[in-house]
Amino acid sequence: MDTLAAGVTQLRIQRFVNVYFVETGTPGEWVLIDTGLPGSAKTIIAAADKLFYPGTHPEAILLTHGHLDHLGSARELADHWNVPVIVHPLELPYVTGKALYPPRDPTVGGSLAFMSRFFPTQLPNLEDRVQALDADDPSTPYLMNFRWLHVPGHAPGQLAFFREADRVLIGGDAFATTDHDSVPAVLLGLPKISRAGTPFNYDWQAARQSVQTLADLEPKAIGCGHGPVITGPEAAAGLRALADNYPIPAHGRYVNEPARTDASGVEHLPPAPKDKLPMQAAIIGAGILAAGAAWLLTGGRRKGKKESKAYRKAIKAAKKSGKYPSATPPPLYRGGVGS
Repeated sequence: MDTLAAGVTQLRIQRFVNVYFVETGTPGEWVLIDTGLPGSAKTIIAAADKLFYPGTHPEAILLTHGHLDHLGSARELADHWNVPVIVHPLELPYVTGKALYPPRDPTVGGSLAFMSRFFPTQLPNLEDRVQALDADDPSTPYLMNFRWLHVPGHAPGQLAFFREADRVLIGGDAFATTDHDSVPAVLLGLPKISRAGTPFNYDWQAARQSVQTLADLEPKAIGCGHGPVITGPEAAAGLRALADNYPIPAHGRYVNEPARTDASGVEHLPPAPKDKLPMQAAIIGAGILAAGAAWLLTGGRRKGKKESKAYRKAIKAAKKSGKYPSATPPPLYRGGVGS
């Protein structure tokens, strides 16, 4: 666990995704922000017991958004602690099973985009646990010293949380504190303020505007959904540099036209570009199958020839010894392979 600021602790799970324990200001009371991937509940509970006291529980779970690496253990933790899960209203259709997020874009390029083809799309249903923020009230439930900001582009209801008193920013996936397009950088936790994971950004202009909004806060300490804690002058400087030179990919499904969403889910999708990988994989697979079939056929013929030659030799020897009345083999064994 790493300290982001007073009363704010980051826990990295599986070297990939972060969750945050945030104290409310009342002794013994705290809130959990995000829940990691499915299967993370025991790790989070153990960390909470160590950080606070055995058997502790939060006042609530806040989700920066509902992607699987942030919502993954929310159901199990909410049931275990008997607490609500709070999201932005625009995330409701996705976390209650009524809609799916805009499809990922594996054609945008990079290692994460390649891997995104194999990520699941269905999410746990939080319908009986979830509550929506009041969109007209910028104060954060249970964390009155933090205000929330709506920063879409990566997810329709993406949230960030900011504490004005010491300029602490929890950015969710509005951006990252590691090179999110590099799997090795993410796994090694190399610090670098960068854009959020490219295959999941459904509106690039909104994503850029969200980073600019957060850069204007001039944070002194930053924690995101992915990457290490960054504090000191490099926090604000790095975020400002990203905002001023936000890298939009050269190609991809949402580069020239975003997906459009509303309170019910996805309202419009731009056409999906042709994904060459499935065809390439099919061609490679067909080639492997063809080579395997050829090997089997060639090997079978060779084996058959060897068996037939050996059988003929045995019959010839048997004929000379007088054990067989004829050198003609029984029908079952002609050709040596039961033909």
